[in-house]
Amino acid sequence: MNPAGLLYELKPYMLLLLQPPVPLLALIMVGAGLLRQHRALGRTVLLAGLIGLWLCCTEGAAQWLSHQLLRVPPALSTETIEQLREEAQREGGIAVLVLGGGANPYSPEYDGATLRPLTLERLRYGVWLSRRLGAPLGFSGGIGWNARHLRVSEASLARRTVEEEYGARLRWAEDRSRDTRENAALSLALLKADGVRRLLLVSHDMHLPRALQAFGEVAGNEVEIIAAPVGLRRDAMSELADWCPSSDGFSRVRYAIYEWLGRLAGR
Repeated sequence: MNPAGLLYELKPYMLLLLQPPVPLLALIMVGAGLLRQHRALGRTVLLAGLIGLWLCCTEGAAQWLSHQLLRVPPALSTETIEQLREEAQREGGIAVLVLGGGANPYSPEYDGATLRPLTLERLRYGVWLSRRLGAPLGFSGGIGWNARHLRVSEASLARRTVEEEYGARLRWAEDRSRDTRENAALSLALLKADGVRRLLLVSHDMHLPRALQAFGEVAGNEVEIIAAPVGLRRDAMSELADWCPSSDGFSRVRYAIYEWLGRLAGR
């Protein structure tokens, strides 16, 4: 098996081992094992694992990670959108590109593959932004490394969703990319050929730092990349409830760690 094929097979398991709660559960087990012979050290390790396990289920920890570890960009302001709208009408060369965030291979209620909520949230904002600016809309997403059972590309599902549910259309539908680096390389080739000089890149707040890096490397000085994040929290650290376990908190912490690992791996 070649290295790329081996990576394809091992990646889901590597992510499973590196993301919460597995590392913290391992820490708890190590601490419990140390209690007999090294009581003080065992208690310290055990307590660290328990505190970490609590925090990894909170919105507060997710918000802290998004700011300190990922440094997510702010939301587009009303003033910025209005300025871009005027430039799009006056000069053109501005486009909106939505990055795929996954699809379900089969949803019984639709009797087929559907976009995941993460992707739909991005797509909704992309359509809204495209209409607000009067700028063309594109989508980038093929069949990802982890989407082993998906038989149709995210781009094809996005095209159908935009047409059937929003009454709009995609000018570009890049359907071969498997990760963020390929999103950048393959979609920018289409956009540059169409004369796009400024690109509003739509993705979730925690994914955008990695996406901006990948797109910036490919775009160079030819295309200006503007962050258009979705999923931002106005404040998730100031209330007691923000530091109490919740399913949303756990999902966001895992997402933050996933994006951090992806950035380290250059994917």
